[in-house]
Amino acid sequence: MRIAIKRDATIVDEGGHVTGHDAGATLVRRLLRLFPDAMLVGPGARRCEGFDLVPLEFIDPEETVLINMDVVDSLGVWNTLFHSSGGIHPRIMNFVWWPTSSLVEEVQLASFALSCALFPTFANSERTATEVRETVAKWTVGRLSEKAKLSWVNLGFRLEHVQPREEPEVPVVLYPAIYLSERKGPQEFMAIVDEVHRRTPIEVEMRLHESHLVSEPAMEISRRNWVWVGPLTASRKSYWQALAHTTAFVATATEESYGLSYVEAMGAGSIGILPDRLWARALVPSHYPFLYRTREEAVDMLERAVTDTAACREELDDLVGGSFVEWIQHRHSDDAFDREIREHVREWFGE
Repeated sequence: MRIAIKRDATIVDEGGHVTGHDAGATLVRRLLRLFPDAMLVGPGARRCEGFDLVPLEFIDPEETVLINMDVVDSLGVWNTLFHSSGGIHPRIMNFVWWPTSSLVEEVQLASFALSCALFPTFANSERTATEVRETVAKWTVGRLSEKAKLSWVNLGFRLEHVQPREEPEVPVVLYPAIYLSERKGPQEFMAIVDEVHRRTPIEVEMRLHESHLVSEPAMEISRRNWVWVGPLTASRKSYWQALAHTTAFVATATEESYGLSYVEAMGAGSIGILPDRLWARALVPSHYPFLYRTREEAVDMLERAVTDTAACREELDDLVGGSFVEWIQHRHSDDAFDREIREHVREWFGE
């Protein structure tokens, strides 16, 4: 059995490498690593660095399980493979790794629900799995929703990526996203760090996707001489090296399906200032002291994190009765994800 991975937004460069540092590209690379001899669905057929790029119509459903990261179009994928193979029933597994709240149109919601009712679905967190289950129950008939196969595990990150801490002379605050989209709350982030900067010296780093790097909001933000706005790091190593000197970050997103960038930053030793929302509470221990409900609370928490950093880290260690960083690393290690997704492919497809 071979694995084929479908994510239409994935870009493969001329050298045959999956490009990009966003969550989707990172997950595609992770799946390619997890399943040797895997294929990536894409335009044209060619041999890439460690995998084959194959058009959807070329996939043999008798020998292949297709992991669809787009999910909404799984019915269309099934029909394409069914007809191109002369009537062989395709084996499709949905992978929901993004916030289901991004689906707002009725057609999208109904298509998503039907897809998750008809095909086994793996979610990137318990929260996402709950949303999937509720959407399936609401938008499909009982005969389908009752048969839905659904499981989940936290994505986690590779612990070997973590670099030794390098404390900066001036505290560094990270904007923990690569987009300035409204859902990520960049205006709220800037309001918080502007106020903290008025009280104490800080530097802010924003590493943005190229589509947002040249935007008007990014140019406006970069006029502050204490804010560095630049491109994404060139490699995973440089990404983790940058995290190693980050003092704190402020999450201002309204919704997250998991929050990979936040757990990576906390796993690297950064103090996370998080909104008091369900998705954020799922990442940290109970009674986590840096959950804010108002902008004023976020400002006070961030000011404390950058002016009394050692005491804040000691408080987090006391919270878990040991090392908070190790708690995050253990709770969010990608070992569990690797193991669970392999086991569910075998459980659901019998190989």
